[in-house]
Amino acid sequence: MSWNEPGGNKKDPWSGRDNAKTPPDLDEVLKGLQDKLGGLFGGGKGPRGGPASGQLVGLVLLVLLGLWSVTGVYVVDEGSRGVVTRFGGYVDTTLPGLHWHLPAPIEKIDVVNLEQQRFVEIGYRSGGRQQSQGAVPKEALMLTQDENIIDIRLAVQYMIKDAKAYLFNVADPDQTLKEVIESAQRAVIGKSTMDFVLTEGRSNIADEIKTEIQQTLDEYEAGISVSNVNLVDAQPPDEVQNAFEDAIKAREDEQRLKNEAESYANEVVPKARGASARLVEESEAYRQKAVARAEGESSRFLKLLAEYEKAPDVTRERMYLETMGDVLGQTGAMVVDVKNSNNMLYLPVDRLTRTPVDPVAAPVNSGQEAAVPQEGAAAGKSARSQSTRGRDIRGPNH
Repeated sequence: MSWNEPGGNKKDPWSGRDNAKTPPDLDEVLKGLQDKLGGLFGGGKGPRGGPASGQLVGLVLLVLLGLWSVTGVYVVDEGSRGVVTRFGGYVDTTLPGLHWHLPAPIEKIDVVNLEQQRFVEIGYRSGGRQQSQGAVPKEALMLTQDENIIDIRLAVQYMIKDAKAYLFNVADPDQTLKEVIESAQRAVIGKSTMDFVLTEGRSNIADEIKTEIQQTLDEYEAGISVSNVNLVDAQPPDEVQNAFEDAIKAREDEQRLKNEAESYANEVVPKARGASARLVEESEAYRQKAVARAEGESSRFLKLLAEYEKAPDVTRERMYLETMGDVLGQTGAMVVDVKNSNNMLYLPVDRLTRTPVDPVAAPVNSGQEAAVPQEGAAAGKSARSQSTRGRDIRGPNH
């Protein structure tokens, strides 16, 4: 029957309880707890406790508080930063040295080393005894621009430059960095041909990947600085390895032949330049000699012209005789004195068959032989001394 129904005596459910069963007073509970603590440490005077037990409890609490406070002391090493968080929220970044923070669970300290070089391996793990044992195909295999599969293995070296950003701006910095590296690697390789990656493009590929990684991390404000990207290995799949080795060998032969050609050129070109310079100098010397000779002939002609203008007939006769002397001196000729010779003509055949440099026999005059020299100035002098006979030689029509 409900208490408020007819016949329920109009009594509430709690009205039937007596005062002895009411909940104990809070003060009574605290006093009982104090008495029990005092009994544990042996300082209580009775069941209600006393002044001595209260002092002991306070001392114990004070000691515990001191020990708890000491746990908040921490040291930040040189090159590191301490990040203080309170209930998970950022409070402060401390410099190297001795510091104190509110002990756990109120505050927490994370010390981050900003000078430590950290490494991430993509496509392999160096823990294996051999590189093939430590390979990670899921990370290493990717497509190039010409749709070839290539095996790329990277070693990325980085440092933390901002402790607060490293801890709070990304949920998992290490995993984020790894994913950023893979993304940058695939983006750069996807824009390059396989031939370029395997040969002369290795250093360029590493630099481009480093730039791409750093730009993405800066956009995320991850607080990470990439120090170096090393392209550990780049090779085609095993199925086409032999063909690519042949191609690489052909390129090496090409480079070797280029080097040999350059060496030969470096040896031949200086010699050719020296010969060319020598020919130029000889040509210049010949030009100067020819010019000097022409100038001498011109000067001589001008002098002869002056003499010729003074006495044209004499000069013309003298020039004719000199010219004939020079011409006859170079040939095997015989001069015959027609007027003074007799009917007996002696021809020295042995002298006529000699070389032109030998003297030529002269005609017989009254049974006597006279040798007439025909070389150089002697022939000219003889011709000039016998001008009459010279005229006879030229014939009656001259």
